Amino acid sequence: MTAERPALEVGRVVKSHGLRGQVIVDLWTDRHERLDRGSQLDSVRGALVVSASSAHQDRFIVSFEGVSTREAADRLHGVVLTAPPIPDDQVIWIDQLFGAEVFDVAGVARGTVVGVEANPASDLLVLDGGALVPLAFVTVVEANRRLVVDAPEGLFE
Repeated sequence: MTAERPALEVGRVVKSHGLRGQVIVDLWTDRHERLDRGSQLDSVRGALVVSASSAHQDRFIVSFEGVSTREAADRLHGVVLTAPPIPDDQVIWIDQLFGAEVFDVAGVARGTVVGVEANPASDLLVLDGGALVPLAFVTVVEANRRLVVDAPEGLFE
């Protein structure tokens, strides 16, 4: 049995938009279905159900059920939106990496993941010894316990 993963932070309400309760949301995930009509997002203000959304520049204009005035939208300013993980066996989730011990394909322990840095080519695992390992080299993930990397010769020197 797999342990249930905690809710993920998926975005933040940046500000209100217009007079009818719409807000601008900065979505922190590439899973745009998080803003589909009927989707529920959680927040410190309680559950928020999306009634409509549309792309706007690099963000989204979102309407939530029960938020119909500018004043109500203003109260959501800065609120972080969370949601349960979307099951997808083809995806490595960032929260599965922290605390995992990293081994190379020969079984040699190389360190423990203490951070993840964004990088255009491939996000980088930051190991406790300071090594940076491109996420593209990860071949096995046992969430928060063990990672196996197939890294090129010399990466750990």
